[in-house]
Amino acid sequence: MSTAKDVIKLAKEQKTVAVDFKFLDFLGTWQHFTTPMSELEDDVFESGLGFDGSSIRGWQPIHASDMLVIPDPSTAVMDPFTAYPTLSLICDIADPITKEDYSRDPRAVARKAEGYLKSTGIGDTVYFGPEPEFFIFDDVRFDQNEHEAFYHVDSTEGRWNTGRDEAPNLAYKPRYKEGYFPVAPTDSMMDIRQEMVVAMEKVGLHVEKQHHEVATAGQAEIDLRYLSLVKMGDALMWYKYCVKNVARRHGKTATFMPKPIFGDNGSGMHVHQSIWKGDKPLFAGDGYGGFSELGMHYIGGILKHARAICAFSNPTSNSYRRLVPGFEAPVNLAYSSRNRSAACRIPMYSPSPKAKRVEVRFPDASCNGYLAFAAMLMAGLDGIEKRIDPGDPLDKDIYALTPEELADVPSVPGSLEDALECLAKDHEFLLKGDVFTEDVVETWIEYKRTNEVDPLRLRPHPYEFALYYDV
Repeated sequence: MSTAKDVIKLAKEQKTVAVDFKFLDFLGTWQHFTTPMSELEDDVFESGLGFDGSSIRGWQPIHASDMLVIPDPSTAVMDPFTAYPTLSLICDIADPITKEDYSRDPRAVARKAEGYLKSTGIGDTVYFGPEPEFFIFDDVRFDQNEHEAFYHVDSTEGRWNTGRDEAPNLAYKPRYKEGYFPVAPTDSMMDIRQEMVVAMEKVGLHVEKQHHEVATAGQAEIDLRYLSLVKMGDALMWYKYCVKNVARRHGKTATFMPKPIFGDNGSGMHVHQSIWKGDKPLFAGDGYGGFSELGMHYIGGILKHARAICAFSNPTSNSYRRLVPGFEAPVNLAYSSRNRSAACRIPMYSPSPKAKRVEVRFPDASCNGYLAFAAMLMAGLDGIEKRIDPGDPLDKDIYALTPEELADVPSVPGSLEDALECLAKDHEFLLKGDVFTEDVVETWIEYKRTNEVDPLRLRPHPYEFALYYDV
């Protein structure tokens, strides 16, 4: 869909009875409201619809709360989960007085990042190909109050249930760290994942593959074909929406929380990325791993600013339960052509120049994709513009390095608080082209500190009782 008339024509052809307007809050969760089809007219795509911005996390104060949603006609699809035929539109946010893009709208940040890339003359398009991982559970319970705290997750696939009376227990539960990738019946989630893929295809996503992931208890991955930055931001939102709603259809629940299970693999989101100019892939060359000098400088920018990027790409305290040194997570700020313990990897699956890309391995899917992708692009562009040398590749087994060798390899932050501090000290690269503003960076840091870091500081952790009750 490219025009308002095209959208209205589609809606009539599909016998649409409702129109759903979706937009993103500051942190990365879709919000929406719905109107009857009779309210969808041409001028909605120009003048927008009003709503209360003070009720959205991280947005307007109550004395300046009026905002507009402006639907993007190119995003029109039929929602595959509603009981009544419903047209869905992803919206941009604008100030009702100036009609300018709202600076805290994540989609606006992503659009500005794409515009900045073009303005540099370096390239025309940046492509992103994320690999989000998630868990599918059967039961999730949690609570925290003044005198108690607990969480409980369960899955019929969980290895811990081999001894449970399930009348009958049919076994075939993936062993810890052995979920990659047995066939059915050990992989009991094949049909659910495929239903997720079908739903994604209905809304226009191009899926490359789906499979069980390493952990027990229904860990899964569905990979998307690469798209340009804003389109991939949109696609990631539809991805999460489809995963969660299909799981619910089956009486299950899906989470993109990075580390919901102790003692088994967490969920990351490796992000493949490359820059093109016209039909030329700019990362392909005759250097290390088949990379160009420009591509190496992009990696240099990612590695230099990685600790600040983490505030957007790994934006939860739980993210750092996965990013722990000494285990399998890619915490080491180095690059390699094949070493998966490095933060940046140059995949060697194909010799084609078109396939040449860098895979940034530390992000996870709890992130706001628009902001995380934009931050990585801005870091990479800073590397290109300043010709940042990424240093020597890390081709050794990280676990075989001596303490002296390992001391020379920097790592990602150890906590959300550390990541926010890194962002506070290192964000000039984000401000180029007014892509991120000081207000966006400061608001992100303040919101995270006030609503996530400080509340966690104040609450005793259940494991502290095991460690310290008898002191």
